[in-house]
Amino acid sequence: MAKQVHIRLDDTLYEALTRYTSENRSSVQDSISSAIIQFLSKQTDDPVPETADFTFIDLFAGIGGMRIAYEKAGGHCVYSNEWNKYSQQTYFANFGEQPEGDITKVDADTIPDHDILVAGFPCQPFSIAGVSKKQSLGRATGFEDKTQGTLFFDICRILNAKRPKAFMLENVKNLKSHDRGRTFKVITEALDELDYEIFHAVLDGQDYVPQHRERILIVGFDRKRYGRDIDFHFDITPVEPKPVIKDILESEVDAKYTLTDKLWTYLQNYAAKHRAAGNGFGYGIADPEGVSRTLSARYYKDGSEILIEQDNGNPRRLTPRECARLQGFPDDFIIPVSDTQAYKQFGNSVVVPLMTNVAQLVAVKMKELDTNVIRIQQSQRPQISNVMDRASERKMKVMT
Repeated sequence: MAKQVHIRLDDTLYEALTRYTSENRSSVQDSISSAIIQFLSKQTDDPVPETADFTFIDLFAGIGGMRIAYEKAGGHCVYSNEWNKYSQQTYFANFGEQPEGDITKVDADTIPDHDILVAGFPCQPFSIAGVSKKQSLGRATGFEDKTQGTLFFDICRILNAKRPKAFMLENVKNLKSHDRGRTFKVITEALDELDYEIFHAVLDGQDYVPQHRERILIVGFDRKRYGRDIDFHFDITPVEPKPVIKDILESEVDAKYTLTDKLWTYLQNYAAKHRAAGNGFGYGIADPEGVSRTLSARYYKDGSEILIEQDNGNPRRLTPRECARLQGFPDDFIIPVSDTQAYKQFGNSVVVPLMTNVAQLVAVKMKELDTNVIRIQQSQRPQISNVMDRASERKMKVMT
């Protein structure tokens, strides 16, 4: 619940605030709230704790599902970015810092150095008009040409500027088939051009939570640092026993989550119409002993893809807390926003325990590769020392 605070501003400050809100097309309330949050936020230049195994940045951060995963894997977040103000609100409530806004306006050089770049970027088509023209003229194209105008371009320019040891990107399963496969082809070509060894897999969250949720993960390791002889596998370890829907349900649920007679009648008629036409569209009653359909950002509209049957009366939608559990968020995760925004946020988020498992695999591989680099460097030192000794001997002979 929001609280009210009354403040007094002198004329000069008020006029400056009025100009700022007008130029940035924001309300006075949002501008002041943002300023206070920035004042209270943790500083990104705080020293990295000695207990941290590595550092990472959290791009397209949403509400911080990836951050939880990489912190559990031993990492320390040194920078976050998320443009949605409601997601920023949830992120601040849970991590004590507000992510920076528009990624397209961020100077990559100002981002702190980090070991791993983490991002759940949006799926967008790439325009190939400019690329095709260059190719027809026999001129080479780079990632700047291929990815310009998309948010993936910002990932590329940050990778190029900061050269993290590794990265992990998350997207919808259909990324591979998007735009007839051209989108995924451009992405892999751009990452390869940036000299990263790439691995990808489609993983299903139902091994960790009672939800069928397939997502593609793309992991990369810096070839300039580690060479090309890199072997990485998505050897995930499913949770045992496998979670089911009844495990995430609350014992007492407000009546407001029960579907109205009007909405329930509409959903039944809609489903019947599509069944008659041979389509599979319609509502979904979740099996208490099974898994649900995929939770989507549109769940706030009617909740039709995941409904919970009730003994007396119409079925109900999941509560925001149940949605959080369905994505594997801990019960102490704070939900400071409205139900509508919460449904959108969890529908857009990740299966936290699955991401944690993969984050641990990435961290272990990175540590292994770092150890190999150190071993090689140490083995080369005696050779370098011997060469220098022989050179010194020759110099002494010449002098004598």
